[in-house]
Amino acid sequence: MARNGTYRILALVVFLVSVFWLIPFLISVTGRWNFYFTLTSVARLSVASAGVWLTFYIGRINIGQGAFALIGAYVSAILVTKAGMSFWISLPIAGLFAGLVAILIGLPILRLRGVYFAMITLVLTEVVRLAALALPITNGAKGIVSIPLPSELSIFAFTIIPDFSTLENPKLAFYYTACILMVMCYAALYRIVNSRLGHLCRSMQQNEELASSVGVNIAYLRVVIFAISSFFGGVGGAMFGAIAQSVYPSSFVVKDSIDFMLNCFLGGLGYVFGPMLGTLTLYFGWDLLFELGKYQLLVYSCVLILVILVLPNGLLSIRLGPIRRLRQ
Repeated sequence: MARNGTYRILALVVFLVSVFWLIPFLISVTGRWNFYFTLTSVARLSVASAGVWLTFYIGRINIGQGAFALIGAYVSAILVTKAGMSFWISLPIAGLFAGLVAILIGLPILRLRGVYFAMITLVLTEVVRLAALALPITNGAKGIVSIPLPSELSIFAFTIIPDFSTLENPKLAFYYTACILMVMCYAALYRIVNSRLGHLCRSMQQNEELASSVGVNIAYLRVVIFAISSFFGGVGGAMFGAIAQSVYPSSFVVKDSIDFMLNCFLGGLGYVFGPMLGTLTLYFGWDLLFELGKYQLLVYSCVLILVILVLPNGLLSIRLGPIRRLRQ
């Protein structure tokens, strides 16, 4: 146990040093500034994917995370552009609003069997997209554009985060912001999984009837987990709106919801950090196959199927020497 703890701490230190120092250093040396945008996208997408993983943790398939990412993007954009609110305040509000919507949706449908829940979440993204097209506050198909860059965040006259518009390289600022958000998200996810709530969720995953017979409120836990999952999706969507400085009804579609789910499968459903690795692999894998032209999607699909067949527990199930499985 002590050795496992040492390995985990060492892996965490290596990860943080790589993300916050080594990668920016290598990018500055090579001048490949476009990698900041790519890695920022991976970080924000992994946040939304973490929420999908959490619903898998209670034995539910969530194919509607794109809906909550779109909700978060619009809520943040509306608060920033129309209410003049700071992006840093709108960020948690966007997540909370997405979580509230998830509670309203989850209360009736989370009492259903898993297959029905999955079928309903499949249409959620399209429902939210159509609502964004119809509602006046979302500006219809024109979307919300010219979203200002995040403003200064200060506490008691001390500047915590400078105004992004005054920075020489906002891409670097977005990269650090997205990575910090990702680290906070996965730290919270790890804490949830290893808390009493996580242990109750694990009992539900193994046998819901048995868990219910010993007093576990199954319906309540499902709604709580679904709300937390959607909070992650809303935060990831809000981050997208700030980076793109625009949001449209087509910013998140059904394909994005499926990709969030694939990230979890690819990284490993049995690992807290599986969605992070899955997002990185899926994002870069798609780009690497770009040169194949019209065969890109075919090869991409075949590779995914092969990986799932060979590694049903995801990429993190590969053990290399002292690396141990980071189970919840």
